[in-house]
This record gives sequence, C-alpha cells and structure tokens, in this order.
Amino acid sequence: MAMDDVAFAAGSSSASMDAFAASSSSAAPTDSSHGWQKVLPRKNRKHAAPAAAPASAAPDLAKSNVFEGVDKRSQERHRAIRAARDAADEADGSIAAWGARSDDDEYGSDSDEAAKPQAEEVKKPKKPKVKKPKVTVADAAALIDAENLAAHLIDVSASYENQEGIQLMRFADYFGRAFANVSAAQFPWAKMFKESPMSKMVEVPLNHVPEPVCKTASDWINQRSSDALGEFVLWCIDSIMSELSGQPLGVKGSKKVVQQTPKAQVAIFVVLALTLRRKPDVLVNLFPKVVGNSKYLGQEKLPIIAWVINQASQGDLVSGMFYWSHSLFPALCAKSGNPQSRDLVLQLLERFLTTPNASKARGILLNGAVRRGERLVPAGTFDLFMRGAFPVPNARVKATERFEAAYPIIKELALAGPPGSKTVRQASQQLLPLAVKAMQEKNAELSREAADIFIWCLTQSSECYKQWDKLHPENIGASVAVLSKITSDWKTLAPKLNSEALKTTLKILKAKNEVALEEAEDSGKKASIKEADKLCKVIIGRLSRGATCLKGSLLVIALAAAAGFALSPNLDLPADLAMVQEHLAMVPEHLAMVPEHLSVLSEKLQAMASQYLGSF
Repeated sequence: MAMDDVAFAAGSSSASMDAFAASSSSAAPTDSSHGWQKVLPRKNRKHAAPAAAPASAAPDLAKSNVFEGVDKRSQERHRAIRAARDAADEADGSIAAWGARSDDDEYGSDSDEAAKPQAEEVKKPKKPKVKKPKVTVADAAALIDAENLAAHLIDVSASYENQEGIQLMRFADYFGRAFANVSAAQFPWAKMFKESPMSKMVEVPLNHVPEPVCKTASDWINQRSSDALGEFVLWCIDSIMSELSGQPLGVKGSKKVVQQTPKAQVAIFVVLALTLRRKPDVLVNLFPKVVGNSKYLGQEKLPIIAWVINQASQGDLVSGMFYWSHSLFPALCAKSGNPQSRDLVLQLLERFLTTPNASKARGILLNGAVRRGERLVPAGTFDLFMRGAFPVPNARVKATERFEAAYPIIKELALAGPPGSKTVRQASQQLLPLAVKAMQEKNAELSREAADIFIWCLTQSSECYKQWDKLHPENIGASVAVLSKITSDWKTLAPKLNSEALKTTLKILKAKNEVALEEAEDSGKKASIKEADKLCKVIIGRLSRGATCLKGSLLVIALAAAAGFALSPNLDLPADLAMVQEHLAMVPEHLAMVPEHLSVLSEKLQAMASQYLGSF
C-alpha cells in the first residue's frame, strides 16, 4: 500500500515528483550501509520493480539503530529465563524442558508476564500419593463367613438346579470376590512354588481359610457329580497354566519384574485345593486327558503339577501316588536329567512314603497296590526307578541315595498282590522282558537285581517260562545270569519254582544252545553259550535226582508208618493217619531239597518209633 501511494503522488504533481527525485539522489550515497532493502525470492527478482518510499514516511536510518528494540526484548527474555531457572532450582524443581523450549524460541513474542506464571507453577509442591491398605490372604480369608457361604451355595444350587457347571463357576466367583483385594505382591504364587519346599507349599493357601468355611465348601462339593468336577478341575488347572505362561512380565530396560494379577487368582487355588481334597479320584479320572499333554509338561509347570498331586494326596494317598507313578515320574524325571525336576519329584514321593508316618503310609499304599485292575506302580515305572537306584558306579549323583532309600517300598508295591492272581501274573509277564534288557547292560549291581526280578516272574506265571524260551537266543548273557543265580541259591529257590516247567524249558534251551554254538563266530558269544549249556545240565541233573529221591522217601515213610501201627499197643488210628498225611503233604513242597528233608523226616520217624517202643 505504501508503494501505491507513492506512485499516485508522483503522478498527480510534477513538482512533488521533482522534489522526490532530488531527495532520492541526494540520499543515495548515505544509504549504502544503513538503508532498508526489500529482499524477494530469487524467482521474483526479475519481475519486481524498485519502488521508493515517500519522504515523509522514511525514517532517518543514519541517526537510529533499527535493532535496538529487538535487542532490548531479547535481553528481557533472557533475564526472565534466568530468574525462572534460579527460582526453580531453589524449589528443587526441574525446568530443563522449559529452558530448552525458550532457547529454541529465542526470538519469539514471550515476555516477563508469560514467564512468571510458569515459574510460579513449578514451585507448587507435589501432592503425596495416598497408598491403599495392603490386604493379605489371611486378612481376606478371615472375613469369609461360613453361614454366608452356605446361604450362597443353597441359592446357587436352587437357581441352577440342573446346571452343575454354572453352579461350580458361581462357587468360584464367591471366593473370587472374597480375595479380590489381594494383590500379586501378597500372593506371589509362582515364586513361592518355585522356591519353597514341598512340605510348606502343600498347605498354601488353605492354611489361611477358616475350618468351618472349608467344611461347608467340601460338603457342597461332595454332592456334585464326578464329570462336572472333572471339567471344573481341568478349567482351574488350565487357568493357572495360561497365567503362568505370561510370567514373569518385565518392563523393557528395567530389572524390576511385574507379576500380572489375574482376577481372583487366589480364589482359583482355593477352590481347586478344596475340590481335589474332597474328590481326589477326579484327578485319576483326568489321567487320560493330561498324561503326555505338552500343556502340562515342562520345568516351569512342574511345581504346579506337583502341588495339584499333593492336594489330591491329602484326600487319598493312593490317588496321589497313582498319578505320581503313572504320569509325573515317567514323563519328567526319567527322561530329564534336570536336577531340579528330579529333586521335586523325589520330594513328592518322600512325602507320600512318610505321611502320616512311614509305617501307616506303607500299609495304606500296599492296600491300594491294585486299584480298578491297575497296579499302583506299573512295570515301566518300576524299571525306571530300579535303574535310578542301581546306576553304574561312575554315574552316581546326589539323588542316587534317595532312590536307594525308596527302592524297597517301590519294589514291594510293584510286586504286591496275591501269588498267582491275575494282576500278579500280568505284572510278571510285563516285568520279565524289562529284566532281561537290564541284565544285558554292563552293570553288575543292576544285573543282579534284574536276575532276582526275573526269577520272581518265573514263580508267578508259567507263561514266563515260555517268554524265557523266546528271549533266550538273543539274550544268552541274561540267561547265564539267571541260571547262575538259580544254581547258587538252589536250596532257597527250588521250592518256589515249577520243577516240571523249569525242566522242560531248560531242555529247550539246551537244544537252542547247540544250534547257536554252531552258528556263533565270536569267541565271547561261544563262551556264553557253553556256560549256559553247562548250567542247564547242572540244574536238570538236580531236578532228576530230586524226583528219584522222592520215590524212595515216600517208600520209607510208608514203611515207617506201617511199623508204627503194628508196634503200637494203644493205636490212635485217626491221629496217626493225620500225622502221616501231614508228612506226605510236605514232600512235594520240598521236592528239590530231598536230602535235607529226608534228614528231617528221619529224625521225626526215629522220634515216633521211640515213642511207640517206649509205650511197651
């Protein structure tokens, strides 16, 4: 607009134009250092025409400093910044961000009035945060009222009469509300289960719940069906496992671990423990769904599974032991060399074998050695445990002594049962091939123990002799170990073995030895075959001599009895016949020990004869 006015003035008055030109020409030499020039973009310079300002509007640039106002305002702003910074430092505040902003905006339009409120705002003291009161598990549990719980369960049972699944979820919701204010810091269960001993963790968290509450809940649980409880228990375990997969949750760049707090996490452990203790069979019924499932396996999940099994054992020791021997030990301890896993599994076993004490625990477990047609300690678990108790000398570890201490009761449970019963026959047929495999390993202690198991199998089932016949050609070394054991302990073992089945089997083995000896090329194998053949001949000879002596012993007994009847004046026929029958019944049981039995019988007969003769 100023340029247009100048042009208009020049056109309207030539006199004014002359004066303007004269003024411009006279001022030109003095404007070289202080005059204003309009700076245009490079592309517009060609089109821009120089224009002059009117004389009345042009300032005297030579006599004044045009940057004086700008410098003054800048100095004022810097003084305000320094004053605000000093005030903030005195109040222990930090205005680093505000100072950076002021430096970046040095030539802005800020003023003293804009800086002062900001400085005063920094000086305001911070309000202290109000901390919420900490609620522990014990505090929350103490507030649960048994009568209120009973009323709630009655209402839930009536509202969802035919929907047990919903009833159980409402049951869990009640405890969820009761423990809702318990933070993760008050119940760091993942850390507790990992670091605490088994004996301490078994009571967590029910040790805080009042006994009347536990009884009310247990009585109500007892009225629910096994199927509904099974689904509920599986849901609880899955909830814990899914939460465990997200722990620990750490903030990036921070060493602090933040544990996520799930809704009603304490409640899940409470209702799960109550259910397993009241209905421990539920866990056994879940065995097919859980065993071998990777969802429930792993080092980080082991403490939870151990806790679950321990809760079931509180209600029924046999149920806890069943799950341990069928699932936990074979799946983890046997296949993993992790010392922590092994320690936790053995802790659980040791607790089973000493709860409430060793004597009572043994009796309880032996009474439940066979349940629903299944053995408490299956053959595979026993074989694995035997190998843990009898390692090679250079493979012994700290846990070996614990295996050795528990081995006798594990062996007793694995072999328990009425002799000749169906379950015992099945166990013997399952154990015999495992014993053969163990004897083939270069481990003297393991081989001796496996030979004992093999011979026990022979005493329980005639089918085991047929198994021996089939396994012999490929396992001659194992046959040598068994035959050596029978030969050395003949007096003890002969009465327990089936003499006819043993004799028949040994004859078959001899025939196979002859064929194997012709085909064998290795000198070591030939030596084993010859040793087996030699032992077979020795045992067959003993069996044959025993049968011959039996006939003679029967004849001696018959003659002695007849002489006694003839010489006795006071013949008590029924009593004497009973005595003879008793001696006759003893003969078959001691068939292989004929010489020893004959000596005993001879002494008895002599005593009888003396008694009869003394009556004259």
